[in-house]
Amino acid sequence: MLIHLNTFFLLLCLPSLTLSYDERPRTGHSRFWRRASQKVAAEGFANPKESGGSFLTQVENTTPPGQSEPVNMIISANSDADVLKDQEDGGGLRNYWLSLLFAGECLGQHSGDSQKVDLGDGHGALNETAVIRYNYNDSQLGTCKESIEGGNHFRYWVQNGPTMNTGAIFMAASYEMPISQQHGIVANGYNLGRDYIVGNITGSVIPTANLTNQSSYSGETSFGGFKYRTTVKYLSGLLQNTSIGINHNDSVPTGDMNAIDGLVALLEVKISERPKNDATALFLNPPRRAWQIPVLFVAFIISLACF
Repeated sequence: MLIHLNTFFLLLCLPSLTLSYDERPRTGHSRFWRRASQKVAAEGFANPKESGGSFLTQVENTTPPGQSEPVNMIISANSDADVLKDQEDGGGLRNYWLSLLFAGECLGQHSGDSQKVDLGDGHGALNETAVIRYNYNDSQLGTCKESIEGGNHFRYWVQNGPTMNTGAIFMAASYEMPISQQHGIVANGYNLGRDYIVGNITGSVIPTANLTNQSSYSGETSFGGFKYRTTVKYLSGLLQNTSIGINHNDSVPTGDMNAIDGLVALLEVKISERPKNDATALFLNPPRRAWQIPVLFVAFIISLACF
């Protein structure tokens, strides 16, 4: 009789566990799936300057020495967890960048000097994770064209150190000249490099000269069956509005703008649609089935008959 009662109460619990799933739209992981060790501020990143870090990269072989480039974009850690995974599968970061017409370097070969940045996360100054280039709408070989002819590109780092493990993606974007001109940066190229990426998100021209703190935009992009909804907010106070100490400051400032305008674009990315056969989506969002409770009830009756 004791066995029967244990079985009875166990089976009573199973339907409630089955129905406790929150059947949300398939927009990626909820925060429940984040690693417990991550500490995410409301903005979706930790300010590197609060722990001795910087929003300026360290560049080798500059003239004069010691020049820097701005980290002028962040993908917020409040984005869907799948988007923050540095991979193409499952709607990851590389697939998201493909939706913006950006991809890894030509044939996987890195060109040019690496840059470092200290994100204040306890790792110190680290080399860029990789350089991602505009692919001219050719996801296979388009970045080879960018390497030769110039265009938009960015370097990125992940804030995942022992003291600030947010998972946010920090990006240093700029628009470069052709290789025949040593990949210098075009006039206003740091601000434009950032805003062309935002423009790819919105499908519109971003008015660089008119941007202010809290300027905001949104848009939807897609690649490989995944659709992404991105909201963008410009933040001031993280970078200075200056040309002093900025790399290529002999060519980048314009008559009415410094080399950098002091704004950082904060992106929050959500997966708004997944391929129907995406295993991750099926795992995270199992459909409710009306027959589950009757089946469990029948199993209960059978179990009683077996004892």
